Amino acid sequence: MSNLLFSPAQLGSITLTNRIAMAPMTRSRAYDNLPNDLIAKYYAQRASAGLIITEGVAPSPNGLGYARIPGLFSAEQIAGWKTVTQAIHEKGGHAFVQLMHTGRIGHPLNLPAGAEVVAPSAIPAKGPMWTDQEGLKENAVPREMSTADVKQAIQEFVQAAKNAVEAGFDGVELHSANGYLLDQFLNPHSNQRTDEYGGTVENRTRFLLEIAEQTAQAIGKERVGVRFSPYNVFNDMAVYPEIPETYTYLAEKLNDLGIAYLHLIDTAAPDGAETTRPLIKTIREKFSNTLILNNKYTVDRAEEDLQSGLADLIAFGAPFIANPDLVERLSTGAELAQFDAATLYAGGEKGFADYPALAEATA
Repeated sequence: MSNLLFSPAQLGSITLTNRIAMAPMTRSRAYDNLPNDLIAKYYAQRASAGLIITEGVAPSPNGLGYARIPGLFSAEQIAGWKTVTQAIHEKGGHAFVQLMHTGRIGHPLNLPAGAEVVAPSAIPAKGPMWTDQEGLKENAVPREMSTADVKQAIQEFVQAAKNAVEAGFDGVELHSANGYLLDQFLNPHSNQRTDEYGGTVENRTRFLLEIAEQTAQAIGKERVGVRFSPYNVFNDMAVYPEIPETYTYLAEKLNDLGIAYLHLIDTAAPDGAETTRPLIKTIREKFSNTLILNNKYTVDRAEEDLQSGLADLIAFGAPFIANPDLVERLSTGAELAQFDAATLYAGGEKGFADYPALAEATA
């Protein structure tokens, strides 16, 4: 039986009931980009996780690249999220909202009137994008953000973080992973700018670091986390030589800021490759606050990384979809239910908030 995984942990000023985080997962149930009662039910069902990190939530209309993803930039959205956070807190859970600007991953059909697909450079991402109106389309060619646009986007993230606190969230996670806007700035494959936000490692990291610093000033450093995915080529990203230098520098700078956590996707771990692990160990040395690791963890592997000190929390993603009581199932060794891939993004309750807990499934 594991010891640390199911033991309490401190995250900033919050005491978590266990060291299991629910990883952020887009589920496309936010009609009109609004959180709703169904979303509140979904997260409340999973509130036994030590920490819930929500699906990606756009800080501005330009960030709504996918169909039916929620935002956090309007009064109506804040009110909707209050219902969600209240439902989580009533079950004894804690939640950080993941702020995700999709950047070049998107299509105008998914955006509200007046919004546009923007990115560090006018380089489209290869790959299809679902639209409810016309089915699959290619990702749009983004408009390159001006320096003024970049400054504006920073303020949009900061305001969304303030809105998150107003909505009752315990904190925010800045999504700088998986090929979305913050990650697009880090990677020279997608960032070919010539201003102070492009070129050198220092310049390419500037956008994220300015957001992190100003967000920490606005809502408190103990309420801020950042997610990274080194070596991940999802969303047409590329591996580049300066990856170790980039993330070591970021770990040092974010450690200096004193933010609550870093959340790393251990991209190569399932294949047994050692590509990511040396970098994770370096980040662990450079970053002294909470480190969350994620990617296809078993209980045994989670316990190993917790016991060694490599991680402080372990994030589980896909297993939470069909197992709202995942913490209980992992702690007892119960069999895990499998999710229906056809309903992942389909909309409605089916395949979202209708998966039973084990006690209900066997009753």
